[in-house]
Amino acid sequence: MAIAVLALALPAQAETYRAPRTAYGQPDLQGQWDNDSMTILQRPKGFAALVATPYEAAAYEKKRYGRYEKVIAPVDPNAPAPELDDVQDDDRFEKPNGLARVRGEIRSSQIVDPADGRLPFTPQSRAAAEKALKDEEVYDDPESRPFDERCLLGGGGGVAAPITNRDHLLIVQTRDAVVLSGEQNHEVRIIRLNVPHLPAVIRPWMGDSVGRWEGDTLVVETTNLNPKDRWRWNAGDWIPLSSGARIIERFTRTAPGELIYSFVVEDAANYTRPWRAEHPYRATSVRTFEYACHEGNYALTNILAGGRAAEREAASAKAAP
Repeated sequence: MAIAVLALALPAQAETYRAPRTAYGQPDLQGQWDNDSMTILQRPKGFAALVATPYEAAAYEKKRYGRYEKVIAPVDPNAPAPELDDVQDDDRFEKPNGLARVRGEIRSSQIVDPADGRLPFTPQSRAAAEKALKDEEVYDDPESRPFDERCLLGGGGGVAAPITNRDHLLIVQTRDAVVLSGEQNHEVRIIRLNVPHLPAVIRPWMGDSVGRWEGDTLVVETTNLNPKDRWRWNAGDWIPLSSGARIIERFTRTAPGELIYSFVVEDAANYTRPWRAEHPYRATSVRTFEYACHEGNYALTNILAGGRAAEREAASAKAAP
């Protein structure tokens, strides 16, 4: 009886989860996954550490939910136009999830190394990233506008989770490849398995991704990044990656409905040291529909027309006595 009581008192040791297998004997990562959460790449102010306390999480989530409620509130059609700094935009219809949980921890940032949860920019790269935010205000011609606005790329070249603007990821596997289909701009990454990288002179838009299996983990190395695709957008920041960057990603199923995604960026041209981030994906039954971009992209015409109008106003103001 004493042994039985002791056994009940001790926590049961959870068995290590083993992912199901495909017909080829590989760990099965296939399906529709969702990474929606309030946890962004870099740690916001107000958090003391990577693992947020319940109090910190509640305060942060309350503030973000308040912004969401303001965005979706009914608009008075007779009200005057808001001030420029008071314009709110959000393209979601559903209430966002709270901060992400990774292995039971409430995460304040996706970056786990460095410990401060911030990108370890070189001084030159930091200045370039700040300038890139201002360059969004360049309206000279279509070529000067960002790739995502021109419907060429969604900002996820070479990295799956933290540098895409939409939540859903579809994974499909064959014997020789793993295919990642992102939601925005119908980006599709084909990860070739157990093959060498392309010659250095071949630079695809999303780089060259080559994968291998390490136990139940898919390890993906991406190199050969295209020099024209050097920026990734994330929660108010432009993240630079040089053509010489090397990205190591890891996809691991840790539960029937959970997949942990982590990655390391090595890029001495932009960062003082490699940096690492991780984020959970959850299985979902939500379908990904066609992301029709250029077919209805009226914004680009209006953006350029607005640029010309601003130029006329500036010229008139300059000519006025």
